[in-house]
Amino acid sequence: MTPVRLQKAISAAGLMSRRAAEDLIREGRVTVDGRKAVLGDRCDPEVSVVTVDGARIPIAPGIVTYLVAKPPGVVCTTKDPQGRRTVIELVPPEPRVWPVGRLDTDSEGLILVSNDGDLTNHVTHPSNGVTKTYVVEVSGNPGRKALRALEEGVELDDGPARAVSARRLDLSGDRSLIEIVMNEGRNREVRRMCDVIGHPALRLVRTAIGPIVDRSLGPGSWRILDPGEVAALYRYGRS
Repeated sequence: MTPVRLQKAISAAGLMSRRAAEDLIREGRVTVDGRKAVLGDRCDPEVSVVTVDGARIPIAPGIVTYLVAKPPGVVCTTKDPQGRRTVIELVPPEPRVWPVGRLDTDSEGLILVSNDGDLTNHVTHPSNGVTKTYVVEVSGNPGRKALRALEEGVELDDGPARAVSARRLDLSGDRSLIEIVMNEGRNREVRRMCDVIGHPALRLVRTAIGPIVDRSLGPGSWRILDPGEVAALYRYGRS
């Protein structure tokens, strides 16, 4: 792709007007490939890494990230040999995208679907500290000791697992709602952790991915993340 004016590339990404982008460049808040930008700089939207206030922004044409409310029974793969509905079938067929991370088939809630490889790596790699928040309906009434065990770490068959935080939200009869925040997403990890503490998960809903929350999305619905939300994801965590 032919290099274009930096402010034009930022504006085309939908984050702000061209004039606002020029102001940010003048203020020294924009970098291109690690170098502080100046007015007149050009970039290649296909390959250049552009940041605003230290947060990367997506400027490559054709990049899209959907926020999807996955219903139970839908699998988080691009194809399923068993013929089950996939999360990819919930979003438009073009451009080609993939799930960012996973939710097990029985679980529901928020998942990102994208064709942005850099964002996928940032969100899924535990070292970046992009947490995922779950509200879990469990059997019984886990007390402080059980919740502390989740935070201190429990042993699973594929190694230790630890929640960033765990707290009880509600108690109704022989069932409780607890909120668990995780920094990684191994296969059925939260469910297996609940099994270990003796309070099996009856229902699991992911309610947040880092700073991204949307209570208005109904099961099976989706929307496009705006560039500001993508920037917030890059800004979130330890990176």
